[in-house]
Amino acid sequence: MDERIARLTKQVLKLEGDASYPATLNTPAKRALHNNLDKIESLALAVDTAVQSSRQDGWRENPIKTKRVKNAIRAALQAEDDKTEAILELVKNQNEY
Repeated sequence: MDERIARLTKQVLKLEGDASYPATLNTPAKRALHNNLDKIESLALAVDTAVQSSRQDGWRENPIKTKRVKNAIRAALQAEDDKTEAILELVKNQNEY
């Protein structure tokens, strides 16, 4: 899992200035979500909004706060736990959140 995260992070940094993204995907975190959510812009934006509105200070270290973010991601994705867990790990590794 750590190799995958490192590879995705490098991919995001490399593509940061890429003009092929829609204008609404204006941050590295949104682009990473877009890349990992089948390039569905609306889904990436929904997950970003869910994370932004549900996260609290120290959410990565606090299991209850992490669960709150996880539940928000699950609701935005309307997906099973496997997909939710994968996106949660991606979000945890984004400095914006």
